[in-house]
Amino acid sequence: MYIAALLARTEDGWKASDTELDDVETLSDLTDLAREATVDDDTVIVFIEQEDAWFGLVRVDGEEDPRIYVSDAASAARSSYGEILLTDELLGRDPEDPDALEELVDLDGTEDGEPEEEDDEDITLDDTSAVPTGPLGDTRILVDVGLSEKELLALGTDALTEIADVLGAAEVLETVQ
Repeated sequence: MYIAALLARTEDGWKASDTELDDVETLSDLTDLAREATVDDDTVIVFIEQEDAWFGLVRVDGEEDPRIYVSDAASAARSSYGEILLTDELLGRDPEDPDALEELVDLDGTEDGEPEEEDDEDITLDDTSAVPTGPLGDTRILVDVGLSEKELLALGTDALTEIADVLGAAEVLETVQ
């Protein structure tokens, strides 16, 4: 089970809304969803949590690139919503070469250029071996709103409530939960 919430800063304080991620497939989709939650390009924080296994934050400030923090990258990598947050850039790896597929295809139709078949266990889309265990991303994501790096790293199973408390948004969050 997932919990997803948007916390948007407004002139009157923070506004909270529960959100559905069914149509979100990429970080770009999630960023667009966050930007739609604000009128004046104010700060929006997207919170995603999976059954106390991990949580992730995406902070969108106007047109700037989103900032991301994930509490446990290895756990998030086993989740469809977690995979959205674990971008190549965040993981420190080069994006896949778009021409790599063409290199695997033998254009004359012979078997000479075909790769050897590999065991299905070796080819998985959610291979977490390259994903570190533990926190990953911008640990300073909420410093300017009152949550230090140390406090962020110490958050546990009730992270959303603790973050909302720090932001002064606990009451508005409670109304949408």
